[in-house]
Amino acid sequence: MQAQSFKELPLSEGILKSLTEIGFDTLFPIQAQAIMPLLEGKDVIGQAQTGTGKTAAFGVPMIQQLNPNVRGVQGLILAPTRELAVQVADNLSKFGKYAKIRVLPVYGGESINKQIHALKGNIHIVVGTPGRIIDLIKRNVLSLASVKFVVLDEADRMLDMGFLEDVEFILYRTPRDRQTSLFSATIDQQVMRICNKYMKNPEQILVSKDEIAVTHMKQFYTVINQHGKFDALCDILRQDDVEKAIIFCRTRRDTSRLTSQMYKKGFRVQALHAGFTQAQRDRAINDFKTGQLSLLVATDVAARGLDIQGITHIINYDVPNDPPVYFHRIGRTARKGTTGTAITLVSYGELNNFNNIKALTKTRIEELTTKNKDKQGNDDSPIQSFY
Repeated sequence: MQAQSFKELPLSEGILKSLTEIGFDTLFPIQAQAIMPLLEGKDVIGQAQTGTGKTAAFGVPMIQQLNPNVRGVQGLILAPTRELAVQVADNLSKFGKYAKIRVLPVYGGESINKQIHALKGNIHIVVGTPGRIIDLIKRNVLSLASVKFVVLDEADRMLDMGFLEDVEFILYRTPRDRQTSLFSATIDQQVMRICNKYMKNPEQILVSKDEIAVTHMKQFYTVINQHGKFDALCDILRQDDVEKAIIFCRTRRDTSRLTSQMYKKGFRVQALHAGFTQAQRDRAINDFKTGQLSLLVATDVAARGLDIQGITHIINYDVPNDPPVYFHRIGRTARKGTTGTAITLVSYGELNNFNNIKALTKTRIEELTTKNKDKQGNDDSPIQSFY
């Protein structure tokens, strides 16, 4: 019978104590299915995205099996972005608080000398982006000779971002008897090629992507003329319950334009896209986390790896061209068992893309009620209510 809580798993008292302190009790599906195989030493392929509890799914068994008295890096986690690397490292540090496990995030955009100095201490787990890890390897300051556990986190995103050769460079330099796990929101042919090449009889935990991170979420949409979207968005944001929201646009230009329009209307808003410097991105994300901003307008690339608590709404100002991106976006809310709301503004030119999204999910996406319809039945008015 599958375990329902962390207390039912064969974990040390120290790990259970740390998990209790941070409020972890009931297992999420990916945790319930992945932790035991990993504790048993098996390789694992897990289909899960950020917000579904996957960090604990691979982090808890890694910490359980590490020896804090052995010098040298024993655990290696590859992540596609700086933000995700920092978040994963922070979570693992919390899980391993009483196990005396030291975790170090490494990534570009920060002084490499600081990271080199940190590596001279007894670091047990390194979490990093492929480029910076390779840089540290080539400088002979990061040895992978003692690595026993490797995790590829958000593998599909790493490969989409062109890190295939980097990932292979790193895996080639880890011991062959390592335990390898891979977590990915989508399991496509490119991801499976990595699995087939570098994993040993992996146990596959493949949760249908349409069931990921949407069970606690209310999803709505409205079909509206493109020029009516801005008024509809403003009407939605003036609802009392929209406390913290991310609004997704397709391009940098659209993100900047919409942010400017919203600012003129008096909204506390900031844009976030790949054209920003790392310092600008960090400032915007921190202001959003701390409540100085209540709204972010972002592109998909800029929002990768964001793990921010308290987001009540995701608003798709533009419908994504690629249906799985919809699920990545709405996974920014309804995190760790909380509730959330996703609203998509669909122009008539985006109907085909939106219908493809609806075909992928078993959960209901309800149509919003609106004030008026024109004579042809077309919606050209602000939103009235979504409850």
